[in-house]
Amino acid sequence: MIKKVNRNEVRQARHARVRNKVSGTKETPRLNVFRSNSNIFAQIIDDSEGKTLVSASSIDKELSLENGGNVEAAAKVGELIAKRAKEAKITKVVFDRGGYLYHGRIKALADAARENGLEF
Repeated sequence: MIKKVNRNEVRQARHARVRNKVSGTKETPRLNVFRSNSNIFAQIIDDSEGKTLVSASSIDKELSLENGGNVEAAAKVGELIAKRAKEAKITKVVFDRGGYLYHGRIKALADAARENGLEF
């Protein structure tokens, strides 16, 4: 019998492989992205201390989005995370796409964050 492939388990394995190489430091923290069907979340993490420094998501009241699961919402979250990173004096980050393909919402978030001052 053929077993159905669980796409999330495959993504988590891909993410674990990337996480072996990518880690955030105090100087260059890690910008992590999580994508669900209805929302997108981003956080800047210092892995040496294990702390989230800045976070933003499509469910933030500041954005008041009607639909949090589309490319436009991802771009808004990218702008917001870059703005909050500037306030926290963070300019350089390491991008962690969370095992997702660099396409669509992930790409929109990354491009918006770059345009608003984050370097990666």
